[in-house]
Amino acid sequence: MSRIIRPYGDTTGDGMVQLSFTLPVPHDKRAEGAALQLAAKMGLDGAMLVHAKPIGDGYTFFVVYGASTHLVNLDEVKVVEKDYPHLSPKEVNDAIREKLGRKLCVVGACIGTDAHTVGIDAILNIKGVAGEKGLEYYRELRVVNLGAQVAVPDLVNRAVDEEADAVLVSQVVTQKDAHLHNTREMAAAFREALPPGKRPLLVVGGPRFDEGAATELGVDRIFTRGTTPSDVASYLVHRLVTMKESV
Repeated sequence: MSRIIRPYGDTTGDGMVQLSFTLPVPHDKRAEGAALQLAAKMGLDGAMLVHAKPIGDGYTFFVVYGASTHLVNLDEVKVVEKDYPHLSPKEVNDAIREKLGRKLCVVGACIGTDAHTVGIDAILNIKGVAGEKGLEYYRELRVVNLGAQVAVPDLVNRAVDEEADAVLVSQVVTQKDAHLHNTREMAAAFREALPPGKRPLLVVGGPRFDEGAATELGVDRIFTRGTTPSDVASYLVHRLVTMKESV
């Protein structure tokens, strides 16, 4: 298989992609020309405007379709590989009970002004997501869900009070990189409040995070789109039970 690839649209290797964006201009012919010029500067050859619609006073939403002039070398693609085994709920419970000897405490929240609890609830609540039950379903996990718009100092204090093993934070609001600022603030607050050996595992998740940015943001792990409760539970066991046992 070729390691150099292009997008697929109508035929293999034609490079065709569809791109949507908004420009701060009212909808007219000049706006449509600006959209096509932007597409050309982004590397789309022979871009066609397939949709344009005003979305407010002075703004227009566009969809363009064209051939990308760029190639991707698969050998140069960097991803965060899954470095732990995927466990069933029974395996998670058995590992915690047999090797930790107590329930593992998880504190979860949406911090800052983020009020979107869908993500954190999907992981924590017993109803779960994608056919999987959330962490509340696991007998050997003690889950404390603080909900939305939790101030960072309140999260730290509650994690300390609960003697949390792990803190899970969901961030959906990303305007002006709010998710990045909030995550850095949280990581700094835990570093200030607790010595290294006493800090809980810090895990963040959300659709706009880069999985490879954990070290930069000061957290232990980042989960993105498609994460399920069993993914998180398996990781927690790997870091808090299996790795500690091997030390």
